[in-house]
Amino acid sequence: MNLTISGHHLEVTPSLRSYVTSKLDRIVRHFDQVVDVKVLLTLENLKEKERRQRAECNIHVKGTDMFAESSHADLYAAVDELVDKLNRQVV
Repeated sequence: MNLTISGHHLEVTPSLRSYVTSKLDRIVRHFDQVVDVKVLLTLENLKEKERRQRAECNIHVKGTDMFAESSHADLYAAVDELVDKLNRQVV
């Protein structure tokens, strides 16, 4: 499995990287043939402070692709919402 975590207008710290990885383990254990996971974490310059941090994810599983995105004031909360959305898609 290829896991790519990148940041746009922010630095992906080791603690943030481990948090995202641990949350995505919940999704990845549903599939035995995950090919590629791409996570993009973005800090947007919006006037609305509550929707400034954004997380989006593309998961390529053998046979299908899944995409989800989430925005929140806290990046960790955005990642939590993102994983919840992906979990609903999996089920």
